[in-house]
Amino acid sequence: MKHWHDKLPNTWYGIVEGFNHKFPVHHSRPGFVSTLEIGAGLGEHIRYETLTPEQEKNYYALELRENMAAEIRSKFPRVNVIVGDCQKQMDFAEGTMDRVIAVHVLEHLPNLPGCIREAYRLLNKERGQLLVVIPTEGSLAYTIARKISAEREYKKRFGGDYSWFYKREHINVPAEIRQELDPYFTVESRSAFPFPFLPMLFCNLCLGLKLKPRPKPLV
Repeated sequence: MKHWHDKLPNTWYGIVEGFNHKFPVHHSRPGFVSTLEIGAGLGEHIRYETLTPEQEKNYYALELRENMAAEIRSKFPRVNVIVGDCQKQMDFAEGTMDRVIAVHVLEHLPNLPGCIREAYRLLNKERGQLLVVIPTEGSLAYTIARKISAEREYKKRFGGDYSWFYKREHINVPAEIRQELDPYFTVESRSAFPFPFLPMLFCNLCLGLKLKPRPKPLV
C-alpha cells in the first residue's frame, strides 16, 4: 500500500490524482476552519490545499498505519496527524468539524456504516461538508484502468496474482456507498473523471460527491 502511494503521484496516473484531490478543494465552502481527513495516506491531499495558519492548526489527518502517519508528520509538521480507525468513535466533540474529507477511502472499509455515522456525528449540521471521492469499482472503465496501472505495478514488483489484493481492498462498490450515505447526507453536487458532465459509472474512473449532513438522520 505504501509503495502504491509513493508511486501514484509520480507517473501518468497522477492525472487521476489531480481529480481526486482537487475535487474536495474546489467544492469546499469558503470560511471553513476545521478539517478531518480520513485515510490520509502519505499526506497527498494536503499538498493541494491552500490553508491559512488557523486552518492548518485545525487540520487533522487520520491514518491507520503508523509508518505512513510518520511521513505525514515529517512533510507537514503544522497539521495534526492522528493514528486511528475512522470506523470507530474519535476523540472529538459532536459537531466540531466543518469538513470531513475521504479520498478513495470508503470503498476499503469493512464497517462503512460506522465510518459514515461518525462523520455525521462530527460534522457541524449547518455548515459542515462531507467531501468524498470513490472509484467506480466494477465499471468497464475502472477494470481496464486497473489492468494497466495498479495491477501492472503489483506484478512488476511482487509477481503473482493481483485479484486477491484488490478484492480484499475494494469491498464497497458505488451503489453500496451511496445507499449507506443516504440516511445521513444529501448530495449537493457531484462530478466524475474523466467525463465530469456524464457522471455515469461505465465510462468513468472516479466519482466525487459533495454532501451535506441532514438535520436529522433518516434511521
